[in-house]
Amino acid sequence: MPVREGKGPVGNCRTCHGNACGGRPNMLIPGPCRCPRPCHAWAAATTNPNILTSAAWARAWRDAVAVAYHPGGAGVTVLDLDTAEAVTWARANLPATVTVASTRGEHWIYRGTMRSSNGVRDGVDIKSLMQYARWLGHGTGTLTDLPDAVRTLAEREDTNPFPARRTLVSSTPGGGWSRTATPGCRHTQRFIRTGLNQGLARIRSHREHGAGTAAHSAARFLAAQHRTCPGPCHLDDAAAELVAAAESVGVPYAYALRSVTRGLELTY
Repeated sequence: MPVREGKGPVGNCRTCHGNACGGRPNMLIPGPCRCPRPCHAWAAATTNPNILTSAAWARAWRDAVAVAYHPGGAGVTVLDLDTAEAVTWARANLPATVTVASTRGEHWIYRGTMRSSNGVRDGVDIKSLMQYARWLGHGTGTLTDLPDAVRTLAEREDTNPFPARRTLVSSTPGGGWSRTATPGCRHTQRFIRTGLNQGLARIRSHREHGAGTAAHSAARFLAAQHRTCPGPCHLDDAAAELVAAAESVGVPYAYALRSVTRGLELTY
């Protein structure tokens, strides 16, 4: 599949905008879409030469700055290591496999598929089913079966999503973060509200793609502001707002929940 500037996928056409077409048949919620264009990101990835060279894909290829692929469709899982620290951790804890150098670190490719998950560790994303990765070359090494250690990274409880640390009972998204209910927080209502609103706006601006990642980043930033607070800061209220914002632009609830939860856990 072609990737445009910023490593983003081609945006949906007017017919498919907002999944009005029903979505690709192989997406999370199957639909009737048979759009010939490379819409719907990873779900449009194909090895069919007739599609790849078709007139419907021609403009996308002209505008493309890179090529991406759907690891799950290829039967593999990509461990995306974005920092030198993440690479060092992988070398010490995971079996060697095919390794491809990336802009900021390395891609470790394993045989086998699993659900994708961002932010499983600091600087570590898992790209497999329902996600795409940039094609950066064949790499070096011997392809190894997907180890349990990688699968374990993505195992989190979704039933009690927000960390109990420095928090109380979760509120509904409509409640919002309130300074009056957070006696242990050292920040003002205006400070938190301003940062939270910026995060919400950034999430809602990603109407085509990237809202889940934006929610993860907003949660990490939010949690980082409270690391020195005595607590409780009741970040579950703010987190619920981030999840709701991601849902409003089409991110499935479970994915939005995981993205925000892991953003909080990594820094808070």
